Amino acid sequence: MTEHSDLDVLLIGIDAGCLPVFDRLNDEGRIPNLASIYEDGVAGPLESQIPPWTPSAWPSLYTGVNPGKHGAYSFVSFDGYDWEVVSRDHVREHSIWELLDDRGKSSVVLNVPVTAPPAEIDGAVVPGFIGPEDPPCHPEGVIDDIKEALGEYRVYPKYTRGETDLSDAEKLEEYHELVRLRRRAFSYLLDEYEPDFGFVQFQKTDTVFHEFLGDESAVNEVYETTDEEIGKLLDDHDPDTVIVASDHGMGPYEKEEFRVNEYLRDEGYVETVKGGKGMPSWNPIRQGLREGEDETSWEPNMIERIAATAAKFGLTANRVGAGLRHVGLEEIAKQYAPNGVVRTANEQVDFRSSIAYMRARTELGVRLNVEGREPEGVVPEADYESVRQEIIESLRDATAPDGGPVFETVAPREDYFEGPYDAGAVDIVTVPRDFDHFLSAQLLGDHFGEPAEPWNHKLEGIVAATGEGIDESASLDDAHLFDVAPTVLGALGVPYSDRMDGTPLPIVDDPGSTAYDAYEEESAAAATADDSAVEGRLSDLGYLD
Repeated sequence: MTEHSDLDVLLIGIDAGCLPVFDRLNDEGRIPNLASIYEDGVAGPLESQIPPWTPSAWPSLYTGVNPGKHGAYSFVSFDGYDWEVVSRDHVREHSIWELLDDRGKSSVVLNVPVTAPPAEIDGAVVPGFIGPEDPPCHPEGVIDDIKEALGEYRVYPKYTRGETDLSDAEKLEEYHELVRLRRRAFSYLLDEYEPDFGFVQFQKTDTVFHEFLGDESAVNEVYETTDEEIGKLLDDHDPDTVIVASDHGMGPYEKEEFRVNEYLRDEGYVETVKGGKGMPSWNPIRQGLREGEDETSWEPNMIERIAATAAKFGLTANRVGAGLRHVGLEEIAKQYAPNGVVRTANEQVDFRSSIAYMRARTELGVRLNVEGREPEGVVPEADYESVRQEIIESLRDATAPDGGPVFETVAPREDYFEGPYDAGAVDIVTVPRDFDHFLSAQLLGDHFGEPAEPWNHKLEGIVAATGEGIDESASLDDAHLFDVAPTVLGALGVPYSDRMDGTPLPIVDDPGSTAYDAYEEESAAAATADDSAVEGRLSDLGYLD
């Protein structure tokens, strides 16, 4: 262990970290370093926000404000019926490291989601998930320095989800390599910049549940490697204060998948079309990029257009797939029916003609197609409230096969979002009961079915802290995601922004709030140049239907 550290506060982000997972792994002796933080210090559940998904939750954690104030709600941002991949330019509020920079303190930030393009601060920022493979970094050229020092640095694995060329063991080795690269790159930057604050995020602790469907042995491997690398960080850099936080929890979805658009169609709100373009189809974009094409959106190719035409006459991919499955040829169907064909050859939501629809399941909500707001809106503005309330009441009545309600809460967006960017939210928030019902935006014929993913996000994450200035006797019973940013600032003795929705947790002294300058939006050009390279990554994780 080093004799002295310039690192005052280390924030470790564990994507999808939560007490049920931590407790099991700790009981089995698999995460001694993480366990030492939350057993020797203080730990508790951390309530996430709605929606509890990466592209919105991490910005809320590092800004301390709700999505209505920062503006990022999902993996893509919608403008009418158009969309673009979310980047740091969609997050319109100051981050922890920007506020620290304002107060003369330096930071190193590595692999935190939705941080490309990075802020220019005293220190270094190397973006992570949702950014491109070679993201714009600060200072310019720092990622090249990392690669020269380490020999390699990557944001994403070398394979894409669903590929069959690699064994599970080979895929997991990629996970281990990425976790090790995070620690090694972060250590390199800490040595180079000697910052006051460091923030490193580990993403594969979430991805392993999605890709390996909660397989316990795979989860054990990834967490053991993550814990080993965290131990090396603590030994090599000896931070004065350590805080661990997650963006949401993770757990089994024990109830049926609920297909919101199928329900809305039967209630008379969704219109459909066969053979349309539908939502973005990521796999064709990814394939084009691999072949050197410069694509920023998806347009159907000739085969996909033929499939779309066939769908108009009832020959849908679902019908063909059902027949192939019946005769044992499902794998052949997968091989010769790329993702774009499946989309163009299936029935889809007609966004322009529908009254309301779920656009992306990770938004946890329904959008209305409003005149004057959407390009071809059909709901008169004067009828907005009455139509919205009618749909709210209909969704509240949705009943699961076990006789209970599908939703724990169905509410207008203003119950969850407040701020200058609340117009970007869904009109109706839909929170599934106990987060046990997987929500789908796809049209698959029935309201219910087997969940596409048996493990997915839960509302309760984790927060833990130890070290100088931490009151280990304080309670964390009411800790919320929005409290992390002001708590980090409190640990550093820096006032938090009076725009924050959270307050410092009682484990640190409250430095009080103050007014910081309004966030100034900058050009998104640096981020959008590589948007298309990101889109395939979202498909790999199954986040968009």
